[in-house]
Amino acid sequence: MVNKGKLVSTISKYYLNGLNNQVKWRVKNNQLTVYAGEAGRVCKVVLKDFPVEDSELGIFDTHKLSKLVSITSGELMISLEKIKSIYTKMHLADLNFDLTFSLADILILGKNTYYEDPEEFEIKLSLKKEDINYLIKAKNALADVDNMMVKSVRNLDGDLQCEFIFGDNTGFSNKVSYNILGEISHDGIEIPFNSNIFRDILNTNKDMDEGIFQLSENGMMKLNFSSSDIESEYFLARNE
Repeated sequence: MVNKGKLVSTISKYYLNGLNNQVKWRVKNNQLTVYAGEAGRVCKVVLKDFPVEDSELGIFDTHKLSKLVSITSGELMISLEKIKSIYTKMHLADLNFDLTFSLADILILGKNTYYEDPEEFEIKLSLKKEDINYLIKAKNALADVDNMMVKSVRNLDGDLQCEFIFGDNTGFSNKVSYNILGEISHDGIEIPFNSNIFRDILNTNKDMDEGIFQLSENGMMKLNFSSSDIESEYFLARNE
């Protein structure tokens, strides 16, 4: 049995509000792993408690699957149907519903791009739940602007901190800043990112127990979140 709430949470963490609709589900040793994304933004999401047979499943329309799962409740029984070696259908059932979702041939979904860690991260922050909520609020205050600058600066006490600045790059635009102390090697780092994608990542992971933000001077951001049953990891490349 699979908990409906945990499955919904897992789907939302790779779907990212519609960014990643077509993916492969990889099931091995009762663990679900999903890689998703494209060049410049990728993610990996793991659901540890997923008692389904070892398989690779082609999810051609995550939006439709999410709609189906949303009408269920409680614990779900998930089973698979296949023709020869090709999985063709996923069946999901609770006490009231029995749902069927058509699977795609995994060959038509292609291969996923993924990244390795840079040689070094110059910034490493622990993201508390309040930090995540404040960063989301800061972005939403300027919802029509997709620019975000991440900087390493010194505060009034001379301590290094990471500053997230939401707003246009022009000097006359509205801006919102939020600062977090952490492990920072030096000041002077200043790298732009897409604030919409950053906000969507935070939104779908605000239910997690802990988060870690890392930034490399070469322009790569890495975000990790974890709870007792779910782990998620994201790489986001700088804006050009």
